[in-house]
Amino acid sequence: MTHSSVISFYGSDIPSDAVINTCVHCGLCLSSCPTYRETGLEQFSPRGRIYLMKAVADGRIGMESDVFQEQMSACLNCRACEAVCPSGVQYGQILESSRSQIHNAKLDGTLPAYPVTTTAIRSLVFGQLFRRMSVFRAFSRLLWLYQKSGLQWLARRSGVIRLFGLTDQEAILPPISNTFTVPRDQVYPAIGVEKSRVALLSGCIMSTAFSHVHTATIRVLQRNGVTVVVPRNQGCCGALHAHGGELDSARSLAQQNIAAFGSSYDAIIVNAAGCGSTLKEYGHLLHDDTVWAERAVAFSAKVRDISEYIAGLDVNTADLKPLPMTVTYQEPCHLAHAQRITAQPRALLKKIPGVTLIEMAESSLCCGSAGIYNVTQPELAGQLGNRKIANTMRTNAQVVVTANPGCHMQLAGGLSANGSPMRVLHIAEVLDMSYRGAHA
Repeated sequence: MTHSSVISFYGSDIPSDAVINTCVHCGLCLSSCPTYRETGLEQFSPRGRIYLMKAVADGRIGMESDVFQEQMSACLNCRACEAVCPSGVQYGQILESSRSQIHNAKLDGTLPAYPVTTTAIRSLVFGQLFRRMSVFRAFSRLLWLYQKSGLQWLARRSGVIRLFGLTDQEAILPPISNTFTVPRDQVYPAIGVEKSRVALLSGCIMSTAFSHVHTATIRVLQRNGVTVVVPRNQGCCGALHAHGGELDSARSLAQQNIAAFGSSYDAIIVNAAGCGSTLKEYGHLLHDDTVWAERAVAFSAKVRDISEYIAGLDVNTADLKPLPMTVTYQEPCHLAHAQRITAQPRALLKKIPGVTLIEMAESSLCCGSAGIYNVTQPELAGQLGNRKIANTMRTNAQVVVTANPGCHMQLAGGLSANGSPMRVLHIAEVLDMSYRGAHA
């Protein structure tokens, strides 16, 4: 466990030496890394962080190093480095393992424990909200009440939010609807001849704050001859747990979802980029589990982002009605970098009559949302958010299209704060508006 009195990696989920040593330190990832772009500091780059991981693995520094812990937290895990790496370094895997090492060492007393407030927040977020969907829905209803009752206005007006230092985080809360997508084995039949039968991931925030995106997604699939089922007993995808170093919890959620979805569907459709990326990596997450490994690989092979799946069909363009508006497209990191889906959303937007697509600068650079990054790293999140908003507004588009709830909230909050009338829509919503002949 230790070398020369420093705390090295130990136990399970040790970052792979093979992956660490794949990095040749060429530096081609530097210009793609958001935190390096913002700071210009080597330790804020993928290369610098891999150097720190190797130093811990070799016993030259320990996990108790403030710099090591700071950098494992400061990384957005946007995976942009993976997309440009000539050596194919699986950076996300070793980052999540490093975070797991720190987390487990804090729990077993090898490293100093989390502060009491951090422990309480992690217990609430990872142990309750994103483990039990009934709790998450109850919490979402409280947020709905907070927004509709006037409490939000009062909290903002009185300065209470500012007092707790949560102004920026509270500002990006999406409007919560009182209509949730609760998975109960609902079946939505294809319109016309059924071409395929798919299952939809309801998820956490997508099933509450963004339930309307599920409605749009289902209608778009139906229009393209797809029957949609929303299987019961499914839960959170486990993305936040995996990114937060709680890999055992992520594995438990993965097993729950694999069991819930079964194997009878042609595809498993996801309309949240971060969720889709995690579901596609269940095979790696459970690769050491003799009971679940094979099922996890089969499950991941069926996962498709909504834009990826629709673009792979013989798209029903005959029913698309004119939608006269200019749009720009913001690429969610875990769609563009982790899933390598970049062409399909643009191709779909260009099929809609009347839509003009204007490319924004740095469309694939992280917006700073990255799960709970707004809470853990508010300064860097704010800098990246401002950069993204500036690039978005320069397009003068009417709508910015995205495909991930975190990005949606970051964009909507930033645009509102800057007085921009630009709307934020999911790509499924844009397609659905065209099919229904809705006005922009």
